[in-house]
Amino acid sequence: MSLSLSGGRVVVTGGAGFIGAHLVESLLVRGAAVTVIDDLSTGSLANLDSCLADIDFVEGDICDPNVAAVVSDAEMVLHLAVRNVRASIRDPRDNFRVNADGTLELLEAMRRGGQGRFVYVSSSEIYGTAVAGEFSETTLPAPTTVYGAGKLAGELITQAYFRTYGMDTVVIRPFNNYGPRSHFEGDSGEVIPKFILRALAGRPLLVHGDGAQTRDFMYVEDTADWLCELATSDDLRGGVFNIGYGREVAVNELARLVLDMTGAGAPVQHVAPRPGDLPRLLADVTLIRKHSEFTPRVGFEEGLERTVAYFRDLGDPADLLEQERAENWT
Repeated sequence: MSLSLSGGRVVVTGGAGFIGAHLVESLLVRGAAVTVIDDLSTGSLANLDSCLADIDFVEGDICDPNVAAVVSDAEMVLHLAVRNVRASIRDPRDNFRVNADGTLELLEAMRRGGQGRFVYVSSSEIYGTAVAGEFSETTLPAPTTVYGAGKLAGELITQAYFRTYGMDTVVIRPFNNYGPRSHFEGDSGEVIPKFILRALAGRPLLVHGDGAQTRDFMYVEDTADWLCELATSDDLRGGVFNIGYGREVAVNELARLVLDMTGAGAPVQHVAPRPGDLPRLLADVTLIRKHSEFTPRVGFEEGLERTVAYFRDLGDPADLLEQERAENWT
């Protein structure tokens, strides 16, 4: 059984962010009436240029009860608002406030209102250093950062509202995302866009640690489309589900691919490890495939080529790198 997005009022928290903006576009294609809540601390209205006239936008902090009240009569909430992992190293208290307390505010607003479906978009960072090959939903979490701990707290709060109040909730754990509009700037900067811009500018690609750490990268448009499809599945009610590409890519391999695709002669420079960094991430997607036809549609190399093309057209890479911070957790 599937719920319908067409004509339904859907709220996306963090909808001006990297994944959130792609998700908003996917929801609009499916006929949803979309409201975005974002405090623009890391998101940008520029990410919504293609659709800003077609949505309602609320600027505010989800921890503010007056802002959270926007979700009270929504038919569906997709909750992506977050403080990122690097920010948690610098300011753990604010990170936990948004990631955990903000989730509680939203759920309480929904409980007091119409109690539509609440989709909590979590993070693979909750697994931390858990001992496993592929991380499955039954792997015991062992987060290494306050970010991971706060996202796990948000999951547990969401599940408690399902179990205590019978609210319609789903928890989705995406693994690493990349693609157009991905962050390269400030404490939001991610490895793929930073590598691409550094390669295009002829600067060293900075690898934190030995580069053997791995990630499971999924193209952002795939993630957005699958979030829409999974959010409407009634079979997932009350559950927790991984979504990822299902392939480990070492940071050293990623650097080589970026250099090959850009044709750059830039060197690779190894620098100090990032605090709390995870040695590996790989999604076990067996469970979600029991409930859906989940399969990423964009291969990793194809998605990386698209991302390189996007950043080639974005502007002078040397100018853009003025916004980069090499150690973006300090």
